[in-house]
Amino acid sequence: MARAKRGFKARRRRKKLLKLASGMVARRNNVYSVAKRSVFKALKNAYSGRKERKRDFRSLWIVRINAACRAHGIPYNRFINGLKSANIILNRKILADMAVNDPTGFEQVITKVREVMVK
Repeated sequence: MARAKRGFKARRRRKKLLKLASGMVARRNNVYSVAKRSVFKALKNAYSGRKERKRDFRSLWIVRINAACRAHGIPYNRFINGLKSANIILNRKILADMAVNDPTGFEQVITKVREVMVK
């Protein structure tokens, strides 16, 4: 009985993995066993990086909102608490964008929050 060498399926699988490794340097882009390890690690890092990016942007938005609030004499935590009390439903991404690109609109939000805080 003839020996089975797996044929085109194995070749197709290896070519797919080596294509993923095509931008890597040295033996990582042309030696299958080395490429396999580096591609798996790269995919793992890409997965966790997509989760990290969400955390990084949220912290950036908080920093921007805090800076804009303190410029108007109110700390971040009181501002967020005032937003909830005033039933203003704006997320941090929109608030940070307003703080940078629309200071007058952000100032109006702060005045609404101050009115609620005084009561």
